[in-house]
Amino acid sequence: MIQTKTNKNEIENELKDKSHPLTASFIIIGGLFALLIGMAVSVSFGAADIKIATVWEAVFHFNPDITEHIIIQELRLPRVLGGALVGACFAVSGALMQGMTRNPLADSGLMGLNAGAGFALAVCFAFFPGTPYLHLIFYSFLGAGVGAGLVYGIGSFARNRLTPVRLVLAGSAVSALLGALSQGIAIYFDVAQDLAFWTAGGIAGTTWLQLKIMFPWVAVAIIGSLIISRSITLLSLGEEVAQGLGLQTGMVKLAATIIVLMLAGAAVSVVGAVGFVGLIIPHLTRYLVGVDYRWIVPCSAVLGSLLVVLADLGGRMINPPYETPIGAIISLIGVPFFLCLARKERREL
Repeated sequence: MIQTKTNKNEIENELKDKSHPLTASFIIIGGLFALLIGMAVSVSFGAADIKIATVWEAVFHFNPDITEHIIIQELRLPRVLGGALVGACFAVSGALMQGMTRNPLADSGLMGLNAGAGFALAVCFAFFPGTPYLHLIFYSFLGAGVGAGLVYGIGSFARNRLTPVRLVLAGSAVSALLGALSQGIAIYFDVAQDLAFWTAGGIAGTTWLQLKIMFPWVAVAIIGSLIISRSITLLSLGEEVAQGLGLQTGMVKLAATIIVLMLAGAAVSVVGAVGFVGLIIPHLTRYLVGVDYRWIVPCSAVLGSLLVVLADLGGRMINPPYETPIGAIISLIGVPFFLCLARKERREL
């Protein structure tokens, strides 16, 4: 008993030494401020440029007789808020997956969750047209779970231990399979146009109804991730270490898995198959704030939101008045980042 307490104190002291709460506080406060600025600029920029002062008036003194106010309230505000929510979802889900599995390459896009949710959407569009958005979220949760189950099922057939690289290879295969099936269903049942938006990844069509339905799920999942963040920190040290400290690892993994499915499913139902947010942001956050997930989770949420909002803004600035999907913008950063991580992981095998 005394030995366990000693080990626990040693580990807690080590975690304190490897954490940077002051930096984390600065990231949260500074990131939120930058996010507000980015959202304001994003709302004002578009096919019809609108002054920041007009944006302020439309938000706090809405006048339905002014066309610019209608554009801001009905089109641009839902889009920007949706991007912020989606970025937080992908980033936090990636952080939880990496901490829970100790896999530095874990991401909802690489682990088949996004592809599974997209496949579920394709099935809904083909066989259940007119499905309410609330039901689409449930189907996205289910599809994300199927995708993750297939990835871990295929990866478990490996003779040696289930390494991060093997898991990513299994995820790539499953994502390609589900993506091909989604495209086949879309073409055969003539719903390709409906599915194209989710396939490319974009938030242009986000509505207040979607946000209203999505927000409670995201809020519950984010709060849940904060509640289990300390347990995820212990899991990231190794399952044996966590069990030695009295952690019920099975319950924590189950809770984390449910939260990840909620976050990934809700995000994909709005923005589509956007990858690499959950890969890039947690690594950047850990580099800045240390290994304590009580800081990693909130910082990842803020930085993930900022990344998606800025990527959406950049996609509209590249070739106006046309828009480049945010999935393509983020992939330009994510692919080189992933290759560097995979190479590093291969050297450590």
